[in-house]
Amino acid sequence: MVTIAHISDPHVGSPYFVPNMMQRVIAELNELRPDVVINTGDLTNEGYRQEYKTWLAYAERIEAPMHTVPGNHDARNVGYLHFEELIGPRYWSVEVQGVRIVGVDSSEPDLNEGMVGRMHYGWIQQQFAEPAEVKIFVLHHHLLPIPGTGRERNIAIDAGDVLEELVTAGVNIVLSGHKHVPYVWHLENLWIANAGTVASLRVRGYTKPCYNVVEIDGDEVRIMRRYPFGGASMIAHFSLSTDEQYYREFEPPVQQRATAPLGD
Repeated sequence: MVTIAHISDPHVGSPYFVPNMMQRVIAELNELRPDVVINTGDLTNEGYRQEYKTWLAYAERIEAPMHTVPGNHDARNVGYLHFEELIGPRYWSVEVQGVRIVGVDSSEPDLNEGMVGRMHYGWIQQQFAEPAEVKIFVLHHHLLPIPGTGRERNIAIDAGDVLEELVTAGVNIVLSGHKHVPYVWHLENLWIANAGTVASLRVRGYTKPCYNVVEIDGDEVRIMRRYPFGGASMIAHFSLSTDEQYYREFEPPVQQRATAPLGD
């Protein structure tokens, strides 16, 4: 079984960032011992160098290998330059026990809107060209609207073209962040999993800070939502070969009274 921890949107530097919560998540991740941690961006709030350095002080304590794409907040104030120097490449491709994971930067400097860009479509196809047991695409901006998040203005502007490229490439799962609401969409043979914010109180409705855990067990995939300091719930459970849904949560947590505690 391959275990992927999917974290997103800590927003270090924001008044809503909760250091104690981030420390708890680090402890939980180190106890979970996932094969890889995928971070879908907005590490910082304004893209300043000191915010990146503060994030690194947390990130360096995570024992599992972590691969990160920048978010729109990370690109503010030319922050993508600090990202490349301190975090790593903005475009990358890795393989974890037969799982091919490809990450791209969907941010635009000083804009909340995102775009993958047609100049990257060929590169994406190349990364997924080789056979893999599971193919996962990673970006910050969501490719489909998330229920309960209001008027849709910040979706990737070339989302339709990107979705077509991913379906053509045989991608199985998309991991994204941005709206701070965990949710899963099923489109064609593609599963799109959005993560909530891992350590910020800038949340909607009854949503609480959380992160996702993706378990790939042969043909089956389970996506769990976990809350810092305890509590977890299933978001989706499905088959990769038959596309059968064993379970999918249809109501986003913004409309629910979540029972998991925020913390001690």
